[in-house]
Amino acid sequence: METRNTLRKEIGDDGTSSTDVLDRLWPYIKPVLAVLLLGIGAMAIVAATETGIPALLKPLLDRGFGTRGNVDAKWLVPLAVIGLAIVRGVAQYLSGYLLAYVSNRILLQLRLDMFQRMLHTSASFFQRETASTVINAVVFEVNQILNVLLGVMVTLVRDSLTVVGLLGWLFYLNWRLTLIVAVVLPPIGWVVSKINRRLRHLNREQQTLTNELSYIVEETVAGYKVVKVHNGEKYEMHRFAEMSRRLKGYAMRLTISGGLAQPLTQFLASIALAIVITIAVVQSSHDQTTVGGFVSFVTAMLLIISPLKHLIDVNQPLQRGMTAAEFIFGLIDEPTESQGGERRLEHARGEIEFRQVSFNYGTTERPTLDRVSFKVSPGEMVALAGPSGSGKTTLVNLLPRFFDPAGGEILVDGVPINDYDLHDLRSQMAMVSQDVVLFNDTIAANVAYGQTPDRERVEAALRAANLMDTVNAMPNGIDTLVGGNGMRLSGGQRQRLAIARAIYKDAPILILDEATSALDSESERHVQVALETLMKGRTTLVIAHRLSTIERADRILVLEGGKIAEQGSHDELLMQGGLYAHLHKIQYQQQAA
Repeated sequence: METRNTLRKEIGDDGTSSTDVLDRLWPYIKPVLAVLLLGIGAMAIVAATETGIPALLKPLLDRGFGTRGNVDAKWLVPLAVIGLAIVRGVAQYLSGYLLAYVSNRILLQLRLDMFQRMLHTSASFFQRETASTVINAVVFEVNQILNVLLGVMVTLVRDSLTVVGLLGWLFYLNWRLTLIVAVVLPPIGWVVSKINRRLRHLNREQQTLTNELSYIVEETVAGYKVVKVHNGEKYEMHRFAEMSRRLKGYAMRLTISGGLAQPLTQFLASIALAIVITIAVVQSSHDQTTVGGFVSFVTAMLLIISPLKHLIDVNQPLQRGMTAAEFIFGLIDEPTESQGGERRLEHARGEIEFRQVSFNYGTTERPTLDRVSFKVSPGEMVALAGPSGSGKTTLVNLLPRFFDPAGGEILVDGVPINDYDLHDLRSQMAMVSQDVVLFNDTIAANVAYGQTPDRERVEAALRAANLMDTVNAMPNGIDTLVGGNGMRLSGGQRQRLAIARAIYKDAPILILDEATSALDSESERHVQVALETLMKGRTTLVIAHRLSTIERADRILVLEGGKIAEQGSHDELLMQGGLYAHLHKIQYQQQAA
């Protein structure tokens, strides 16, 4: 399966580095920097209390034991231990709360920025990316960043400070023994760096496979009827199982690579511990260290192993976070569609002109549209006919600037559409396509989508679309929820609800792309009457494969191979005996049969 993982933006050979991520996160961290510093300060207190434990052991062992033990050491040290526990508990709670607040604030802003960028990116983005890939990035991948912000950052900051504090105490106690501990750190760093590269590669591949697995599920859910009718369950199960097995393989390889760090570092640490014990025994025989000093040193050394282990174990989640960052910032970095010029357009007259317009999706050498030119007068109904792949839908998609032409220009009211503010331009158009999109909301909200519902206007639009009787029969009328993409409505009802949405918008330019394709003959007749009333005084572009729906158009443009092959009225085109007449004859024969 071809990888659909184009959201990833690779930086250098190893992808996004920790420095890159911090640079990108800085604008999100800056507003909550004070809270973050407070949280780090609380973690520093936790780290300091960790060092206090071995520091208290030395006076307790040296002066608190035996018949001549110091009375103050016997009682003050236990009280100090209790005090340390209280301070540690308060500092841990405070740091956890503050860092959770910071990370969730950043998570919220990241999610908002990703969704906003997705809304304002170009139509080519939605053709390039699958829904599952975008969902993974916006909903799931951003949680990986949360793990980096919270878990990984806590580990890095708190345990790093703990290691530094314990190393300082070790150096204070016995700098010679501490040098042995310090010698172990570079080999540990070298081991981690080697494993780190492997983890990054495996995480990228695992994320790619996860997106592809999500895409299989997305396709199967969307096409469940095809799957069932064609007995495709076995095929889909094979696809899903094969991809799941590949994911399992990568998960195990991640576990193997990530698991190597811990035993290797523990082995190096045990060598250092053995050497330290040996040298400490020798020093003790020469009165160079006390029992309290030795126990304090060994305790601090043993305590340092745990935070070191945490710092090493942080590699896997950190690498997952770095991989997630590539997807997240890849989406945030997606270029937004051009917002056009500064010219405002309050209410268009509806004059449309295409001048030598060419367009190519880049998938074939032959252009989808090849120097198309025509003009539509205000209030005129122009139909677009032709075989599949002739460029009809592409042509109408250029008008609201879903795409920009490769050559030529498009004008509305004599002004190039690039000069208009994009929001103003699109506000002049209502569009009903063959792929009806409804939202999981009420009927009223779907009809007035993008605007505050006016109940009277909603009902008028529903009546015009021949849907009011159906809606009145529903339990909650226009407040009835339609379900995901209108699943509670029939195909014809969904199509008429989309037409009601276009009627509600009351725009001067209408684009109808197979607007009546899902209607039965009786419903189509009623809707056609409503559309004819609606189209009076408005410029309308109509695409229909059923030529009977466009016979009353003022003019019909017949496209073939991206060019206008014929144009004229229905009767004129039939008299010419060309492509339109041929298509009409085929459909007539099919209907008669």
